[in-house]
Amino acid sequence: MRISQRAMTAEPFHAMGLIQKATAIEDAGHPVVRLNIGEPSFGAPESVRQAMVDAMDGRALPYSFALGMPALRERISWFYKDRHGVDVDPARIAITSGASSALLLVTAITVDPGADVLLADPSYPCNRELVLAFGGHLVPIPTTPATGYQLTAELLRDAWTDATQAVMIATPSNPTGTSLPAAELAAICELAKARGAWRIVDEIYLDLADPDSDGAAPQTVLAHDPDAIVVNSFSKYFGMTGWRLGWCVLPEALVGPAETLAMDFFLSASTPAQLAALACFEPEALAEAEARRVELVARRHLMVDGLARIGLPVDSVPDGAFYVYPDVSSTGLDAWTFCERALAEAHVALTPGKDFGRTHGDTHVRLSYASSREDIVEGIARLGRWLATLG
Repeated sequence: MRISQRAMTAEPFHAMGLIQKATAIEDAGHPVVRLNIGEPSFGAPESVRQAMVDAMDGRALPYSFALGMPALRERISWFYKDRHGVDVDPARIAITSGASSALLLVTAITVDPGADVLLADPSYPCNRELVLAFGGHLVPIPTTPATGYQLTAELLRDAWTDATQAVMIATPSNPTGTSLPAAELAAICELAKARGAWRIVDEIYLDLADPDSDGAAPQTVLAHDPDAIVVNSFSKYFGMTGWRLGWCVLPEALVGPAETLAMDFFLSASTPAQLAALACFEPEALAEAEARRVELVARRHLMVDGLARIGLPVDSVPDGAFYVYPDVSSTGLDAWTFCERALAEAHVALTPGKDFGRTHGDTHVRLSYASSREDIVEGIARLGRWLATLG
């Protein structure tokens, strides 16, 4: 019997080994400050948790439709109109088992074997692996702090190939927490659309992005490109990581194919999670989620200022999500060694850049400020004392 080549060549999350080491250190009695996990410390809003309890009252919980409960698709459509000022037909919204399933679904629909898919380096590693799993060819485009580690229309134009079938964008981004300016995002989409390529835009962290200068909510790509494919999730803004519930917005032509593949891949998303998620769009839950966004901004300042104080300035300050991506090469250590030693000697868990791409993989590390203020302060203090021992 033979294991598939796909499974044998897939890259793992390299940071998982460090997470296991962190657990071993804690089991030995040494508390570890975990600044490596992209998971809000808040959990779901209280009213959403109660809605889940109510859903588990003994009623039957059958499969939902493959693209999700109509009521939830309508609530999401309302949210786009109320918060972002765009009209999205609920029929174009597909509910999925987390944003990861949404990414899998849209990659399956848009990427043929041998097709080129362009994306920024650094970027979320699962995007790359999904493209490769469906036989696509990755074209990672090196980025710099000057562009917030984001693509530009000029970079895209220079990297374009005759085989380009899709462009993947994340704004705000994991691992950098930076967003694409609205005008640049519109220019990228215009270029890709004119050349016949799909635009797949990860907006998982969109509602954690800073408001505009006039206080307006950040714009979705759908305000510029109504036919873009959007991936989003209940995990980040609503703090529902373990609930595994996400969605995507599809061009009308892709709804039918998405429904077919959704049936084949995962049948439907969790029924109780969908029932509970209806409460996310009630005023009290939205107010709680927004208060948490404001708290994350305060934690961002705490982390960025703290890193600068210990000699690790962030060269592209984030404006969303909950990550920073500093360059640690000034310490004389490569990123992997930096993370290994920080864990072993300072008991602080970080994520090395190796997981996010080659361009900055050996020089940068990702820290998450989704952890509590107390953990951020303690973690930076420990790193500062450890760095002092490096000379």
